[in-house]
Amino acid sequence: MEVVEKSTDGLSRSFTVKVPHETIDARVVSKLEEIKGQVRLKGFRPGKAPVSFLKKMYGKGMIGEVVQDLVQEMNDKALSERNLQPAIQPRIDMTGDVEAIAGGGDLEYEMHVEVLPAIEPADVAEIELERPVADVPEEDIEKAVKEIAEGQRAYDEKDADAAAEDGDQLDIDFVGKIDGEPFDGGAGEGIALVIGSGQFIPGFEEQLTGAKVGEERVVKVTFPEDYQAENLAGKDAEFDVSVNKISAPKEIEIDDELAKRVGLESLDKLKDALRERLGEQFKAMSRQHAKRALLDKLDEAHAFELPKSMVEQEFEQIWSQVEGAERDEEDKDKSEDELKAEYRSIAERRVRLGLVLAEIGKRHNVDVPSDQVQQAMIAEARKYPGQEREVLEFFQKNPAALAQLRAPLFEERVVDLIFELAKVTDKTVSKDELFKDPGEDEIAAA
Repeated sequence: MEVVEKSTDGLSRSFTVKVPHETIDARVVSKLEEIKGQVRLKGFRPGKAPVSFLKKMYGKGMIGEVVQDLVQEMNDKALSERNLQPAIQPRIDMTGDVEAIAGGGDLEYEMHVEVLPAIEPADVAEIELERPVADVPEEDIEKAVKEIAEGQRAYDEKDADAAAEDGDQLDIDFVGKIDGEPFDGGAGEGIALVIGSGQFIPGFEEQLTGAKVGEERVVKVTFPEDYQAENLAGKDAEFDVSVNKISAPKEIEIDDELAKRVGLESLDKLKDALRERLGEQFKAMSRQHAKRALLDKLDEAHAFELPKSMVEQEFEQIWSQVEGAERDEEDKDKSEDELKAEYRSIAERRVRLGLVLAEIGKRHNVDVPSDQVQQAMIAEARKYPGQEREVLEFFQKNPAALAQLRAPLFEERVVDLIFELAKVTDKTVSKDELFKDPGEDEIAAA
């Protein structure tokens, strides 16, 4: 077997590979030896058919499988002997076909591959970062308590002749129709609706103001263009509504009894729980800002040739999203060429950072625990109710898809590692400053 490096151009490599027919023939015979005990042929006892006879019957059909195995083996050998890692799957140009090989020809082909660059990552222990932090304001806690209290609000039934007002809770039955025909999911009985709560389609609740018990009204609305049910989005509808009961809201009491209704011992315990929950949101925003600052520093600290194929793949993914979305104010006056140049720069940054983080993770033996990957698979499967098993099987049978699921988990673990090793200083800021959008910065999986 012979592998010759034909050309080198930056990160691109070309190899010529030749495997003599004798090697292929020996592999075919070896495979036939493995299966002959399973073959049942008339005139032969199980496992006693001569390999030469099996070769005449099945040898040609095995050539394709043997060639595929040899190509993978030779590609791996060519790269590993030179300490090269492919950026994407190599491209194979066969000199002959399977028929020619089956007829006694050698396996000859060219392998073209783009490899990953050698990277010397910056010393993460020398990176200096400021991490914005902020305390949860007491008014945020009080607001959260009031929202809980609002959700626990009690109602007193009003007199039969009282009219519904903003804030009242109505018990209603309804049937929705489009073009005079009822539609799936458009009916309900005994539904509680608070006027002004925004529970229903915009414009629905307001049209019930002034209604009385026993009254029937026709409510006319238009479904929003971005409504989750595509068959209803943007369509005009009419709802025949019957009012069964009207109740007025009682005064909210914020006290220990409120806390007990939600499973806590006291109002103080409720506030502590809310402070902790909101604190996690504040910590998450702190981390987002610190991560963006870290990625900026890593981007500035590294300059190396990028695999064109990886950049192109990342750019195509970004551009497909851009083409399918409405342009924002910042982009609306730019030409397509200007936009493509900007988004290609973003693609280059993502690939660069992905490679840098991958190398840092490799050097520090960062790994993703299998239970985290399993949890991510389950979370993804839950997005497809009724198809959970099929989704899990898909990931189990598709290593590339599983790698994509694992990539963001790996990235976060590497980022956490760098935060531990780098010189990170907390800087107290206001809540408004903390919750400014740090900008998205997805990384291309390396």
